[in-house]
Amino acid sequence: MKEQTESSNLFSKNAQQMTIEEVFAKLNATPAGLTTQQAEERLKQYGLNEITEKKVSPIVKFLGYFWGPIPFMIEAAAILSFINHKLPDFFIILTLLLVNSIVGFWQENKASNAIEMLKQRLAIVSRALRDGKWQEISAKELVPGDVIRVRMGDIVPADIKLIEGDYLTVDESALTGESLPVEKHVNDVCFSGAIVKQGEMNGVVVATGMNTYFGKTAKLVEEAKTDSHFQKAILKIGDFLILGAIGLVMLILFVSLFRHEPFTDTLNFLLVLTVASIPVALPAVLSVTMAVGAIELAKKEAIVSKLVAIEEMASMNVLCSDKTGTITENKLTIGNIEPFDSFKDTDVLLFGAIASRAEDKDPIDDAILNKANQAKEVTDILKNYTVTKFKPFDPVSKRTEATVTDSSGKSFQVAKGAPQVIFSLTKGDKDTETKVNEIVDTFAQKGYRALAIAKTDEKNNWVIVGILALYDPPREDSASTIKTAQSMGVKVKMVTGDHIAIAKETAKTIGLGTNIIAAGDFLDKPDRNATTIVENADGFAQVFPEQKYHIVELLQAKGYFVGMTGDGVNDAPALKKANVGIAVAGATDAAKSAASIVLTKPGLSVIIDAIKQARMIFQRMTNYSIYRIAETIRVLLFITTSIIVFNFYPITALMIVLLALLNDAPIMTIAFDNVKYSNKPEKWNMNNLLAISTMLGIVGVFSSFGVLYIGKEVFHLSTEVLQAFIYLKLSVAGHLTVFVARTKSHFWSIKPAKPLFLAVIITQIIATLIAVYGILFPQPLGWKFAGFIWAYALVMFVITDFLKVWFYKLIDTSNIHFRR
Repeated sequence: MKEQTESSNLFSKNAQQMTIEEVFAKLNATPAGLTTQQAEERLKQYGLNEITEKKVSPIVKFLGYFWGPIPFMIEAAAILSFINHKLPDFFIILTLLLVNSIVGFWQENKASNAIEMLKQRLAIVSRALRDGKWQEISAKELVPGDVIRVRMGDIVPADIKLIEGDYLTVDESALTGESLPVEKHVNDVCFSGAIVKQGEMNGVVVATGMNTYFGKTAKLVEEAKTDSHFQKAILKIGDFLILGAIGLVMLILFVSLFRHEPFTDTLNFLLVLTVASIPVALPAVLSVTMAVGAIELAKKEAIVSKLVAIEEMASMNVLCSDKTGTITENKLTIGNIEPFDSFKDTDVLLFGAIASRAEDKDPIDDAILNKANQAKEVTDILKNYTVTKFKPFDPVSKRTEATVTDSSGKSFQVAKGAPQVIFSLTKGDKDTETKVNEIVDTFAQKGYRALAIAKTDEKNNWVIVGILALYDPPREDSASTIKTAQSMGVKVKMVTGDHIAIAKETAKTIGLGTNIIAAGDFLDKPDRNATTIVENADGFAQVFPEQKYHIVELLQAKGYFVGMTGDGVNDAPALKKANVGIAVAGATDAAKSAASIVLTKPGLSVIIDAIKQARMIFQRMTNYSIYRIAETIRVLLFITTSIIVFNFYPITALMIVLLALLNDAPIMTIAFDNVKYSNKPEKWNMNNLLAISTMLGIVGVFSSFGVLYIGKEVFHLSTEVLQAFIYLKLSVAGHLTVFVARTKSHFWSIKPAKPLFLAVIITQIIATLIAVYGILFPQPLGWKFAGFIWAYALVMFVITDFLKVWFYKLIDTSNIHFRR
């Protein structure tokens, strides 16, 4: 194994200087490729091919949760409890540490597993020559000696020595930092991770995975370093709670020192209080909520490659959608055929089929070949021609070319492409050009796309054979889906490279609006004017992929959250620039790597499903944030005020630990809660979120003081029983706050999910039993006082819910007046 690895590394470095014959000799391979058996044997010999991150042992990862700033504080509290001979506190605090570790490990593992599953769905597929025929296999199954084909839009899956074809233009910027594309020819080496911008060639795999020239440092797409809106929101929430907690805890410490209370007891209490107050689980819970949501999106045929894209999609208010394959069926069919001069319909189909290649799986090629195969006259004649050279479609030349030899040995060329491009090859006169334009316009008025076919004559001059009409009908659900999107506050703008007449016809059919503008109408204008044009447009025609970037840029400058769909290699910059880059079904590897969401099912309805799901996930994240902030304020402010004003510790450190323990269990289930998606794009409104959280927290503080007063002045409870009394109130009322925080309207408006409801009930039964029978407490509370607490908490829960609804209306009214 060691010799094989060293040989493979050495080979990767020397491949550039070796001839093709030496390459095959060294790998004991042939230009006909490997057999399946040979490939499997080599895969076993070389081991795993994938470039993988260094795996951390689950045990090591789990133990890592025992150490860090927060675990250290819990450990310090446990040590102080042991020193003060408070063994029950010591064991319970250790239990808290263990539970926190399990929860942290479970959350990270769940999120990691979800992301790994989604990555597997996005695995790169390669075309390899196995058993003498071209097959699609996973890129991770490639082995040295495999012959593979790479073409425009592919990410090179391994280091390969090019052995056949005209040229490749590859983008190696992610690997070398070189911004300009590099041209490659036969005998050159293409490195793993490079993106093919133009051309098509075959190559022999010389190194894979960790043995590639760039190895671990190869990245498919450079990740942006800016924080997402989600990360910024988490930081704001965390800062708000941490600063508040530290400030109040320091205040208690100074007051305790001034009163000459035992320092170790005070420190122990404050350490536990700090741990319970700081929302250390906030990022993890929200990440898990997004990870669980990502799995749900995958069921809707939308695979999330970047979790924060879920939040961005919930906020999206403009969707720039491709026409072909997204709004339309992407099932091109041949409509009218217009032959030129002495050529016939069958000639147009014949030469169109010659200039097409089935194995490329190009929609235009497939449409022509399907039509040709239906005509027996064409299929019979087709056998008399042999294609000796084939140039696949190039976005620069905008045509395909084939060199052909007939049965008599004569050679000529055939080309197909855009009519204007094909006409420019010929020596046609003005009348021919007029005829071409008239046919194109006639087709366009019917929503047809024109494709011209040409061949060279005996004098090697190009002549037009004819023009085909290609038609891609709108999907049946496109019109209703666009209407749904608009009702949800998302503006849909169609983006297509087609002629403006075709775009208008399609837009009219699906009810999108006919204000379709050509890219040239705004590209040369100042940004201020261009932004207005782009904002008011219903769609864009004759757009090159590179121009999509500018469309996104202009809309973002106006404050829109932009979604952009794409499928080609040249769409990658726009997909990366957009708030939500969406690679549609059948997209190239380059587009998938740049996008944050990849669709595996064609059509616009998938995107709408993803928006609905993303908004539901956003609702869950918001609900949890409100609950977590309100709960921290409620507990911390109440305890601090009680200590400072009344010189009374309302609960013990052990009770704080129990509160934290029983709080964690149901909160994990919030990722599965029932919510209703909003009919408007979502966004983090931190002022409103903090306002409603603070309101709920302060109501909880007054409610807790009410219990303190009743227990002390009405029931005349002893200190130990009073603390158990208050503990149960904080526990029960705290979990009831979950049901208040999860809706903007009354709590009964949306039924909670069964896992969340059961988790709350079970944990509160445990909390009640602990208090009633005095388990771990100095004095039992008894069922009488426990029943009172439940009744009190339920009454305050209903009152708080009505106050919440009123407060939301007040916030909405204030926002309306502010906007005016």
